[in-house]
Amino acid sequence: MANIKSAKKRIEVAKIRNERNKSAKSAVKTAVKKVEAAVAAKDKAAADAALLNAISIIDKAAKKGIYHKNTASRKVSRLTKAVNTLA
Repeated sequence: MANIKSAKKRIEVAKIRNERNKSAKSAVKTAVKKVEAAVAAKDKAAADAALLNAISIIDKAAKKGIYHKNTASRKVSRLTKAVNTLA
């Protein structure tokens, strides 16, 4: 355990950031699963609605630095491509 005040603060800040990052990543995974489930069910309307929600969540995570912008872009691209196959 750290003895220095600044080291103790770093531990606390790291814990808070870790929880925020974990929550955001979990939200992205859930949104992606909803899109994939709608695509698997071949429900175009539900897939489109889920896709918009997923893109929003992914972009917010990238903006906060939780995902690299290229990773976020790749996820959005793959989801969009999957939804567009339903057309």
